[in-house]
Order: sequence, then structure tokens, then C-alpha cells
Amino acid sequence: MAEEESETTGGKIGSKRIFVNHVDCYHGKNIGKYLSNCIVGASLEEIEEEEEDDASVKSDVVGPPKEGTYHIIGSLKNPNKPKPAWVQEIISFPEKEQMLEHLAECDVVVYDINEDPSQIDEASWAVSALHAELERFESPKMFVLISSIMTWAKSKPVDPDDTEIPFTEEDYRRRKPHSNFKAHISAEKLVIKLGKTNKAKFVTYVIASGLTYGGGENIFHYLYKAAWHGEIEALQCFGNGMNILPTIHVKDLAGVIQNIADARPKTRYLLAVDDSQNSLEEIVKCISTNLGNGKVKHITKEDALLSKGLSQQDFDMLLTNLRMDGVYTKENMNIRWVSERGIIENIPQIIQEFKATRGLLPMRGCVLGPPAVGKTCVVAALCKHYKLHHIKIKDVIDEAIEVLEKSAARADADENEDDDGKAQEDQELLEAIMESKESNNGRIEDQYILRFYRDKLHSMPCQNQGFILDGFPKTMEQAKELFAAEDEEEQDENSKVPIYDKTTMPELVASLEAPDDFLKKRVMNLPENTVAGTHNNEEGLIRRLTEYRAVNEEDTTVLNYFDELEIHPEHIDMTKEVDPNNATIVEQIVKIMGEPRNYGPTSDEVEEMERTETEKRLKKEQEEKEERERQEAEESALRDQREKEWAERLEEVKRQETEQLENQSIPLRNYLMKHVMPSLTQGLIECCKARPDDAIDFLAEYLFRNNPQVD
Repeated sequence: MAEEESETTGGKIGSKRIFVNHVDCYHGKNIGKYLSNCIVGASLEEIEEEEEDDASVKSDVVGPPKEGTYHIIGSLKNPNKPKPAWVQEIISFPEKEQMLEHLAECDVVVYDINEDPSQIDEASWAVSALHAELERFESPKMFVLISSIMTWAKSKPVDPDDTEIPFTEEDYRRRKPHSNFKAHISAEKLVIKLGKTNKAKFVTYVIASGLTYGGGENIFHYLYKAAWHGEIEALQCFGNGMNILPTIHVKDLAGVIQNIADARPKTRYLLAVDDSQNSLEEIVKCISTNLGNGKVKHITKEDALLSKGLSQQDFDMLLTNLRMDGVYTKENMNIRWVSERGIIENIPQIIQEFKATRGLLPMRGCVLGPPAVGKTCVVAALCKHYKLHHIKIKDVIDEAIEVLEKSAARADADENEDDDGKAQEDQELLEAIMESKESNNGRIEDQYILRFYRDKLHSMPCQNQGFILDGFPKTMEQAKELFAAEDEEEQDENSKVPIYDKTTMPELVASLEAPDDFLKKRVMNLPENTVAGTHNNEEGLIRRLTEYRAVNEEDTTVLNYFDELEIHPEHIDMTKEVDPNNATIVEQIVKIMGEPRNYGPTSDEVEEMERTETEKRLKKEQEEKEERERQEAEESALRDQREKEWAERLEEVKRQETEQLENQSIPLRNYLMKHVMPSLTQGLIECCKARPDDAIDFLAEYLFRNNPQVD
């Protein structure tokens, strides 16, 4: 193995510009953020023991840039995203010549083709373009290609008789790629080839990265998400699960790049893998146990391809079977390992990273109040909004009894077989509960109820998503026992605040308040079918109210317990709520609790919401259209009616005018018929007989001669 070549100079090393592609994606974001906090040349110094211990708990908070750190120049996959705070400059040019100018100004250029194969062409262009300009470089340049161990997927074993011997960097010339990763190995060969021309000015490296994990997760995110949701019966393992997966924490991959940038090693092809040799089944089992219900189900490869959210590339990687050992990186690099032993050895830390990075923090609440005040309705609405678990006392008891009965049945069935004693213990506990129930008029003692509650609140679903307690605990004694920490003995004697279980203590406590008269009136107004068979009748309500007021006096109320812990309850007056579904109260509590801390709606839920919104919009448009048509029809009918009335009125006016004219013309007609028409008619007859040349003159002379008045 070649020895490490370090090109350092005496004195203080200044900052360097390092380009990282797609700083808004999983690899680019984690690698860029890590390098932005690394002082140039720091990996050349020996790792102090104290630093090594603290490496795993290094904060992800981006503070002010340190002096002498790498300056990150990056590109974005989604140009609409904002520039990350730890990135100095974003390169975004449509013309490659302009982009080349900016790449040439960087000391180190890092291209990742492992996460996004679409970057292979750009990475090949970048290394070729930089190589073509190497004679113009004023300072040495470095190109680092992050490739995939899938370029080794079809390699023949080092020793056919011993297939457990791992591949090392020395075997890289024998590697054979997976059929879907041939473009990756072509890019690897191009990068190695172009780095041999002038090593003093332009040096290139290829990193064959194992399957990355950590942070928000990438290839294993499918498994983490399914386990966190807990909606499936068992976490799926593809095939028989016996294939070995080479892995590496994404921050340790960034540590390898840091060492390359600082030391410029002579070895140009490097393996970036941790020390684990875990199988797929072991990893799935580990994730299921620590984040889910611990169950694993093997499915065929054909069924795995049908899984939503699983790409072909992820499928290929999860089914690879390789044993690899990054000898050079472990023996010649000063890596501040975050997870040297692999996923299984560091699963608590990795799950914590996953939850913190994704913002998957549980939300815990408690809604208290007198009987019939509306607690269940409010809690149900809140749980639906935040996708939390509704913790009701009846459900908790029924679920716990069912589990004990199943376990006890197993104890009876396995009498002659080896047993760890758990089934027998559950059987004895179930018998004790039944005896207690019989001696207490069908009620289960608090000690058992509190045990059921603690088990429920510590279950994976409640620890992952969170919960809201519905009306429990009812007394201060119940609250103290329910939320008591397991290590009470370690409490500081001088501490005035008692310690409690932080994993189950509610962040919000809401007290719904209303006077007895209001509650009685509310129950009286409930439908008969709702009240039947419940405690919400007059007698039952009075009894429950009496019990509630007795244990919730000013000095003994359970709310005082939370006040002492400085978790101050929110007092909400229910008498002001007018909505039967308590929408105003729910909205008020939502404002106090804040934004959800989960995955949000799934793609199916988004589609359903979009479909619902589309249906509502179309329905509204149809209703508006129908309303417009109705109004238009009414206006048209009214217009026709008015036109008809106008026509009738006009006709009547004409008739009346005609009748009036006729009435007015009768005297004139009579006058004409008596005094004018006889003479005029006779004159016209005579005119027709004579046919004079001037008829008018003839008629005038005739009328003059035969005027009755003259006679």
C-alpha cells in the first residue's frame, strides 16, 4: 500500500474554496456542512483522545465561520431553494463556459454521482474541462468523484474458496459493475485517467462509497419511515436478507473527503466503508427493534419492486452482497469517526439523528376537566390534526388485558417447552387483576391501571409520534406515579423540583372548565341514543361530578402537580364555546401547541386532499352556475311577465283611445250625414254623369247652386 503523501507547507494554512454539487440534497448537504466547519489541514494533526470521544456528539448547529475553514461553493438541484447558510456562493449558469470559470477558481471540486446518477454527465464534463485548462492553473487543483460500491457488485471473489475475504483498494482493477451502474464505472475510469497527466497541477480521486446512513437518512429512509409510522405489521426485508451491505455514515464519508483535501494521498482509488459486515436482515431487524415493533417480514424481490417510495437504484443497492474493507482510509487517515462500527452498534445515536434532522419529535399533551365537558371530542380533533395517539382509559385497559390474555394462552400451550418466564408472569398478573376486579365491584385498582398506562406511553408508537391523554391522570397521586422517573434515587436532595420521566411528561396540559349547571344542561340536551348505556345520565353525571370535585379541590387538584414542575396548565372556559364540535377550543389549543412535528400528509393523503378540494371547487362552481341559471331564469320569466303586462296595457290603451275617438266622431258624422253628404253625394253623381273637364269646378258650382240654405 502506498504511503500517504502530504503537501503541506510550514506556517498557517489559509482557507480554501471547495465546490460541492447539489448542496440541497442529502449527500451534498451533509458533506458541505461538515467541510464548512473543518479547518484546512486539521486532519493532518493527530486526533486527541478528548476530541475523539466528543466526535460523535458534535453539534449540527451552524455557527459563525471559523478562521481558516473550507469555503463551500455549491450548486442546487432545485434552483428555487434558498442558499444554505453555510454555503458561501451558489453557482448557477446555463452556459458551461461560465460555470467552468467558477470551478477553476476552486481549489477542490467534489462531484457526487452516488446519490443522483443524472450528475454523471456533468461530472465527466467538469473533470474533462478542468483537465483541458490545467496548464493555466496558477495553483494545484483537485477533483474528487464520489461513486458507489455498486461498481464492484459483480466482482469475482478474491479467493473462490473463501468468499468471506473482503475486497480492498488494491483490488479496484478487478471490479465488475452492476448492470445498472456501468455509467458510474466509466466516469471512475475517466477521472483516474485524467489525473495522471500532470499530478503537480491537477490530481484526481475516486471514492467508492458504501451505502450511506445517518442524518435524515437516504437509502435506508424507506425502512426508517415505515418503522417510525408503525402502520405496517412488520418491517419488510427483501429476499432472504443474508446479503452483506457495505455501509458508511455520511459524516464519515465527509471525513474521508476532508483527509483527501488536506493530505493529497498518492492512492487515487479509495474505499469509504465502516467496520461493519452487517446483513440486510440484521439491519432491518435492528431498525424494527429500536424504532418499530421489532417484527420483520421477508418478502420476495418481485414484491419489493412494487413498494411505494423505493426506487430501482435503492432496490439494487439493498440487494447487493459485498464484503469490503477500506484498509487505506483506516490505516492512513485521521478520521474522527462518528460510526466506525456501523449502524447496529450505533443505532440509538443514528435514530436520534434521524428524528432530529427530519423534525420527527413527539408531541405530548394532556386534556383534563370534569365529566361531560367535552374532553374526548377535543382530544379526538387534536389527535386527528397532529396525527397523535388518543389515550383513553377504556382503550388502554382493554388493550392491556388482551395482550395479557394472549400471553397467558401461550403459557398454557407451552407448558412442556422452554419459556423465558414472561408468559407465566403475565398469566399470574392477569389472575391477580381478575381477583382485584371481582373484589372491587368490577373496577381495576389504580396500581394496575397505572402500569398499563406506563407501558402504553413507553410504547414505540407513543414515543415516535406522541400522544394526548384524555382525562387521565385524575388525581395528584396518580400523576406522581404515572410520570415518576425510573432513577428517582439519583435526584439531587437540594433540588426543589422533583425529577420526572421526560419521555412521557406532557408538554401541554389543558384544563377544560365549566360549572356543574352548564354540564347538567349539556347532558340533558344530548340525544337519547347517545346517552343510552353510558354514564351520561342524570344519576351517573351527578355521581361522577361529586367524585371529580372531591379530588380536585383547590389544594389537591392534579393541576398543582404540573404547576410544581413549571408545566403550567392552560385554563379554558368551555361555556364560551358555541360550536357543537368545539372548533374554537381546538383552534385555541392548536395555536398553543404549534406546528405538527411529523412527516405531514403522505402522497396518498395529498392526492386525497387535492381530490377533495377539487370536488369542493367543482361542487361550488356547479352550485354557482345553477344559482346563476336560476337567477337568469327568474329574471327572464319576470321580464316576459312584464312585457306581457305591458302589451296588455298598451292594447287596452289603444282600445280605449279608439273607443274615445269613435265616441267623439258620432256628432260630426251625424252632422255630415244630415247637412253635407246628401248634397255632396248628389253633386258627385251629377259630376260622374256630365264628366266635365274641370270636375272640381263643376262640383263647386253644383254645390253652390243646390245649397239647401240658399233655397
